[in-house]
Amino acid sequence: MELLVIKYGDKYVRIKEGEYVLCSIQKASVFPITELEEVKYHVLELGRKGHQSPKVYKLVLHEEELEERR
Repeated sequence: MELLVIKYGDKYVRIKEGEYVLCSIQKASVFPITELEEVKYHVLELGRKGHQSPKVYKLVLHEEELEERR
């Protein structure tokens, strides 16, 4: 699975109620690849609000069952 996130420096961006908040990856807003245009819009908005050079990153997730050791 591939997802998109916006990163600014060493922080990620959370979009909540139209506001942009810098946060850790655990709280970051994530988007499916199909929403790339929306992500680009948010990057432009961040630039307009004074955040220089926010970047889009692709998260590549690999899923496997966790085998617990006893």
